[in-house]
Formats: sequence, C-alpha cells, structure tokens
Amino acid sequence: MSHFLGEFDCKLDAKGRMMIPSSLKKQLPEAEREGLVVNRGFEKHLVIYTKKEWDQITGELSKLNLYEKKSRDFVRYFTRGATELTLDSANRILFPKALMEYAGITAEVVLSCQLNKIEVWSKDAYEAQMDSEPENFANLAEEVMGNAGRGLND
Repeated sequence: MSHFLGEFDCKLDAKGRMMIPSSLKKQLPEAEREGLVVNRGFEKHLVIYTKKEWDQITGELSKLNLYEKKSRDFVRYFTRGATELTLDSANRILFPKALMEYAGITAEVVLSCQLNKIEVWSKDAYEAQMDSEPENFANLAEEVMGNAGRGLND
C-alpha cells in the first residue's frame, strides 16, 4: 500500500469548494472512479480517506462488539458526519457545511498527508498544532517508536 506525501496550503471558494492540488491528485488515481470519504478527525480537523481505505476501516469497526456501550459510542462518534466526496469536472471537492463548522474551516486550509489519510485543518489550527511541537522530538520518537523503529537506520 502506498502512502500519501506532502503538505498543501489551499483556499476554499465562496461556495466552500476546494481544488485538489495537482501533485496530490496524482497520488489519488482511484478518487475519480471510486470517490473519497471525509470524516471528523480526533482533534478539531477533518480526515479524507480513499473509499477503499474507508471500507477497510469500517470493516474493522464492524468487528467490534456492539453489545458493549463503549464500542457503540466509538462507532457513533467515529462515523458521525462521514460523507462521500466526489471530484467535479474542475477537480474540486465540496466539504459538508457541518463538518467545516466542526473543524473551524473558513477560507484557508492545510492538507497534511498522514500515511493512509489526508488531514484537513483550518490554517490557524494547523499552525497552532505545529507550534506545540515537543522541545525534544527525539524523546517523543523514542517513546512512541521504541524498538518498533528498528531497521530504520540500520
């Protein structure tokens, strides 16, 4: 599976449509045929998945025990607002108004590629998030990756 790469500053037009940057569109060959899904992120941002990736995620969700309240709650919150996106003839997508309000998105956004998904942040929120980078990023890397990162620098 290939992963997305890049960070893109974009603007929304008066109708809330955003043009997909051409270098990102090249990474989404199936988007025109299969579509994309946008959803709420865990922080106040949106997440775009390919339809194929979304189907894999919902497949995992369907394995949860829905007799347990925490599982039901998680599925509800995770899928809340999930919407299929399609590219128009000008390679634009239209974000649902409710999702834009949730993420505080107005006119300027940052698309941040994160492995198998694309995060969509209001420009101000993204800059605030990135300004809170830990003073010692190496310590965070060691804590999160531990031995899982073996072989990266071997």
